[in-house]
Amino acid sequence: MTSGPWLVLGAGALGQLFAARLAAASDSGQVVLRGRHGTLNQVRLREIDGSWHTLALASLAVPPALVIVATKAFDAEQALQQAQLAPDTPLLLLQNGFSVQPSLSREWPGPVLCAATTEAAYRQPPPATGVIHAAAGHTWLGDLAGQHRTMAAAVAATLTRAGLAASACDDIDEKLWHKLAVNAVINPLTARHRVRNGALAEPPLSAEVEALCAEIAQLMAAAKVSSPAAGWQGWVSAVIEATAGNRSSMLQDVLAGRCTERDAILAPLLALADIHALAVPGLRACYRATPG
Repeated sequence: MTSGPWLVLGAGALGQLFAARLAAASDSGQVVLRGRHGTLNQVRLREIDGSWHTLALASLAVPPALVIVATKAFDAEQALQQAQLAPDTPLLLLQNGFSVQPSLSREWPGPVLCAATTEAAYRQPPPATGVIHAAAGHTWLGDLAGQHRTMAAAVAATLTRAGLAASACDDIDEKLWHKLAVNAVINPLTARHRVRNGALAEPPLSAEVEALCAEIAQLMAAAKVSSPAAGWQGWVSAVIEATAGNRSSMLQDVLAGRCTERDAILAPLLALADIHALAVPGLRACYRATPG
């Protein structure tokens, strides 16, 4: 698993961060990064301490041992089709939300690991180039059917050695719901108000955060998803504090005029609300206010 080349599909902030970290690690083997316009031969990364590094990347000469799918959720399936991979190629999905993970886990012939990560990164706005590692986090790995724990542990160990703290877990579905809750609060609010994450900790936006967290807590209780140790409000507030200087992915998309992951992030929660007949006016307002 760790001896062959790894292919990262998607050259957004997280794709570049993971590719750069893996390329810098001496035991990670070759790392290839493929974006919308082809293969990249290097990544410029600004570390949390402010230092810049340029990491050289490889070109893919042999089939990859693992593919990290770091595209937007709505691009994942098309990116895999265009990559023309062997059907048994293992995947690691880094998508926001909780939409493409179940479908690919069912449909992809090979092993599919899902990841929930709190690593924070964003690309510099044009014309500058490079990706900024805004805050260190943790990445949890697992598969929805609980069949690939050994593979998840091996991938997590490689990521950890590359400077991306990671661990395998048996409850990745719960971790994905936890990450979805954070995204459903931070992304639409920062995109609507055009602010960095830290602004959500201050009035009047902190009241909107509290209201959304209350709705999410109601939904998760109905779906029997355990809350984080700090509770939903505490969990979201901790991420806002840890990533205060970050521009959310949805904010970056809105500012750049790109499609957002509104459906991947908010639609699963609205579907739960419909199933359990629960009123979630704040989440519905966020969906309406966010461009698709």
